[in-house]
Amino acid sequence: MTTSKKVVAALLFSLAGAFLLAPGAEALLQAPGNAHSHAGQRREHSFADVERYEALFESPERAQWQKPDELIAVLEVKPGAVVADIGAGTGYFAARFARVVAPGGSVYASDIEPNMAVFLRDRADREALSNLIPILASSDNPRLPDRQSDLIFICNTWHHISDRVNYARRLQTDLAPGGQVVVVDFLEGDLPVGPPPAEKLSAAQVRSEFEQAGFRLAASLDLLPYQYALVFEVPATP
Repeated sequence: MTTSKKVVAALLFSLAGAFLLAPGAEALLQAPGNAHSHAGQRREHSFADVERYEALFESPERAQWQKPDELIAVLEVKPGAVVADIGAGTGYFAARFARVVAPGGSVYASDIEPNMAVFLRDRADREALSNLIPILASSDNPRLPDRQSDLIFICNTWHHISDRVNYARRLQTDLAPGGQVVVVDFLEGDLPVGPPPAEKLSAAQVRSEFEQAGFRLAASLDLLPYQYALVFEVPATP
């Protein structure tokens, strides 16, 4: 980790005691049989029992439908890349990205829950992932370093963000030249996992929001049984 990255991480963790916000999508209560329960999502939560949430978020059952390794492979993330995982939770994807981008690459694991940010720090230490950098975000700002991220990854999180068009517009300042944003979220209808139908966003709506923010759709990945995966980029200036 470079000195500047260490400073960023240290500054963000100094704020950990000052914030207790509504959970990010990856840091949600999850009930057995429903890996994405929204019960009480706007309340303040305590994630002191991190072992329970780790077991839920990292369960083999989730891997069967989330297909994390296959998804990362399709995204063609290379060693040396800088990835930002917004709504990183326990690091389900962030830890995998950290291994893929090593050596030379970094992963910013951004989450609005202080206890999850602390858990990410401890996981990085425990698994010797020195390139995994936890960030304590706020609800309207992932707190990413400007113009560093080659890939911004947002899984099971986009439908929780309130002012999504402005949030997407902000992401343009976080992307490195030629960078992309990937949004993975749940398909419409009744599914074994995911939020209630009324709380879902269609792929068409997400595409419209990013287009309003100045992005264009670069790809739509047909890989996951219960989710869409949309890849966005900023059009080149003529």
